[in-house]
Amino acid sequence: MKNVLSIQSHVVFGHAGNSAAVFPMRRLGVNVWPLNTVQFSNHTQYGHWSGSAIDAEQMEELVEGIGAIGVLPRCDAVLSGYLGAPEQAQAVIDIVRAVKAANPQARYFCDPVMGSVNDNGNGCKVEPGIQEFLVRHMPEVADALMPNHSELQRLVGREIETAEEAVDACRELLQRGPKLVLVKHLLDRNSPADTFNMLVVSEREAWLGQRPLYHFARQPVGVGDITSAIFVARLMNGDALRPAFEHTLAAVNAVVKTTYDAGRYELEIVAAQDQIARPREWFDAWAFDMA
Repeated sequence: MKNVLSIQSHVVFGHAGNSAAVFPMRRLGVNVWPLNTVQFSNHTQYGHWSGSAIDAEQMEELVEGIGAIGVLPRCDAVLSGYLGAPEQAQAVIDIVRAVKAANPQARYFCDPVMGSVNDNGNGCKVEPGIQEFLVRHMPEVADALMPNHSELQRLVGREIETAEEAVDACRELLQRGPKLVLVKHLLDRNSPADTFNMLVVSEREAWLGQRPLYHFARQPVGVGDITSAIFVARLMNGDALRPAFEHTLAAVNAVVKTTYDAGRYELEIVAAQDQIARPREWFDAWAFDMA
């Protein structure tokens, strides 16, 4: 069984960060070691929350504690997501280096959460300085980057309007170090308005996938977190790139559809757990020419 050190936020109520990612990975047969970057009452899009970030020094101390009992060599991957302070971003890099020193085969998957604001003025809020750190440093450190559309634009410093432009942007990022880039939500002006696009690009492959777009009155939070988690779990379980990507697309669709059909705001992860493992609907990806 593979072991993933998941460094993300934690909410007491609801599903975001580790509170969204840990259960799907475990349901897929991956052992997860959660390291929470923040402890919040709920996610920030409610407009009110309480809690705080843990110290970056404490994050490193916790990993040192894992090393002290001799299990750090068993860590197969690090997944990082929401960070509560810029100092935590440097701590993540130090932790990744410690894990790779203990297990040179370990991989680092970076979900570069940079924050966003929606049309209603709400959104995922991150502290100043985090975005700049992620853009400047993480592509050189990560084995895989998993941005959404907005984050991909910030990583390459330009607007992206089509899937072809997104593939070019991913290729540009690959030149900085990562082995693959998963775009968890791709906005493509040429796609039908009722589709949700995802893209994954490696040195030799590029796959585009689409699932239905569900028109929530209030979009649920945590979809990106479960997307990254399921993709990492499938890769850790030995899937090649395309089947890992297609399983991720189908499993996330199952969670989102279950949530939509139930009329819920928080993701119905537990209710959809069987489909996380064995999705009933499947969406075939198609390849871009990488010549």
